[in-house]
Amino acid sequence: MENITASVLEPALRNPAGIRVADQAWIATALLHREHPKRHSFSFEEIVERAGQEHWSAEVPPGVRHHISYHAVASLDPNPSDHRMLHATGRGFRRLYRPGDPVHPLRKGKILPRRDQIPSRYHYLLEWYEREYARSPANGLAPPDPILALLGLGAEIWQTEDPDEFVRRLREGWE
Repeated sequence: MENITASVLEPALRNPAGIRVADQAWIATALLHREHPKRHSFSFEEIVERAGQEHWSAEVPPGVRHHISYHAVASLDPNPSDHRMLHATGRGFRRLYRPGDPVHPLRKGKILPRRDQIPSRYHYLLEWYEREYARSPANGLAPPDPILALLGLGAEIWQTEDPDEFVRRLREGWE
C-alpha cells in the first residue's frame, strides 16, 4: 500500500460511489430533464448542483464540471475525450445529446453511460432516454409540426400562373 501514489488513490477518494464523472454529468442532466420536462436546457451550475444532490461523494468532483463544459459536448473538438453525451444550447447551457445533433467529426465516443457502470437505481433513465428523449422532435422521429406540414399545400393551383403577372393583375387600379 505504501507504493501507491496519491494520483492513483485520488479518483477513488473523490468518487466513492464508483460512478465515472462523465456518467455523473449525464445522470444529473437526465434527472433535470425528467424533473423539468418543459425546460429545454440547463446551466452548468444547475447540472453541478443536481449532481451534488445525489451525494455520490462529499463534493462534486471537478471532472463533472469539465465534462459538462467540454469533455462530453458532442460538437466540440475531442480533447481529450470523445464522448457525445451533451449538447451545447448556448453559452453555459447544456441538454442531453440526441441523435441528429451536430457532432464534431472526430467524436465517436459514448452517448450514454453503460448500464453495468451505473447503479441500478438510474437504469430507468437509460430506458427513458431510448424510449422517449432520443425519439423527440430534434431528430425527426416525432410527428411533424402541423403548421409546417401545410408547406406546399395548394401549390398545384399556381403551377400555370406567372408570379409577376399575378401581382401585376392584383395591383391594377390601385391608384
